[in-house]
Amino acid sequence: MKKLKYISFLVILILTVSCSNDEVKTDDPEIINKTTYDISPILTKFVGTGLSYEVNGNNVTFTTQDLPDHTSPYWPTDNTLYEEYNGTNADWRQNPGSIGAQNIVLTMTLNPAEATNHQATGLGPIGIARNGVVFFNQYAAGNEPLTGEINSFDQWLGHPAMTTYHYHIEPTWLTKTYGNDAFLGLLSDGFPVYGPVEDGKTITNSDLDSYHGHVGATTDFPNGIYHYHITGEDPYLNGNGYYGTPGNITR
Repeated sequence: MKKLKYISFLVILILTVSCSNDEVKTDDPEIINKTTYDISPILTKFVGTGLSYEVNGNNVTFTTQDLPDHTSPYWPTDNTLYEEYNGTNADWRQNPGSIGAQNIVLTMTLNPAEATNHQATGLGPIGIARNGVVFFNQYAAGNEPLTGEINSFDQWLGHPAMTTYHYHIEPTWLTKTYGNDAFLGLLSDGFPVYGPVEDGKTITNSDLDSYHGHVGATTDFPNGIYHYHITGEDPYLNGNGYYGTPGNITR
């Protein structure tokens, strides 16, 4: 009888430990995919010329003229924001484009979550900075590396494609204005983009996952959120696609 009771105790103990382990298994993709966030608190940080947003249910729609709020040699010379190149790139050369008003509309979720199937980012706008300028991915035209094109970035590290001004890498006007650890904008999947510093440390690619982000607390989201970081090395802003499900972008 004692032997039977001992065996029964072991069975109960094993089942209890097994159930307990299942409950703390945080790397289960089904559990991760159920994590959703609310990005509503950061919408008021979007301020720019020709920039507006409207909340409809669980989505937010940004409409932007894509006009930077800083100087550039790509402004027409009679514009008050025109400024000759005064950056640090000795190989700088101006491309034939110029800054022109656009009509870009980005609709994305207010409650982003990890996608089941991660989509690659395409050429053209993949998100929006807090000043209304759009983000592009780590490729130049033809899906070529930025190696050559990077020499046409102005003193704030943006440039136009025809008349569509955009950032591929760190928008230094924004990090100078708001801080290297500041909120810089959103990608189309609704997840936020932050600067190259976090908790006083410069972030490198090795600190991030294959989508160029990670989960952690930020000033805007003290309880934690998945967020991207801009770093000083390729892919700069985004890696192997969106972490979440991208919304709709028209131009």
